[in-house]
Amino acid sequence: MAEEIPDARAEHEKAVLNQAAGQAAYGVHTRFTAQTGDADTLTEMLLAAARALESNADCLLYVVSRAPDDPDTIYVTEAWSSQEAHDASLQREEVQATIRQARPLIAGITGTEMRPVGGKGLSISPPSSS
Repeated sequence: MAEEIPDARAEHEKAVLNQAAGQAAYGVHTRFTAQTGDADTLTEMLLAAARALESNADCLLYVVSRAPDDPDTIYVTEAWSSQEAHDASLQREEVQATIRQARPLIAGITGTEMRPVGGKGLSISPPSSS
């Protein structure tokens, strides 16, 4: 029996309603340090992950960047409708498989959680401050 996939539009509408109710969006900015010589391969894996997220309405932004002064450093900036949506995405089997494949390529990871409030590329309305 095929796994039931939630209706992406319904999930997105739920996320928009949550934002309207004052629940903040969730973001994370992650710095990956690749093993020497593995940055190109790791970058391609992260770009493939970004492509796989195109149909996920809860993923508002997933940008992969390379550091201009360090060939082993890769940044990923993500914005999600909620932390729950982000956490749920990490539990998908294909994501777990990608993580297992990427681990040997990674020398280190650091990250910062954020609460995106808007800007070019993000259609997020900040919760009212009243």
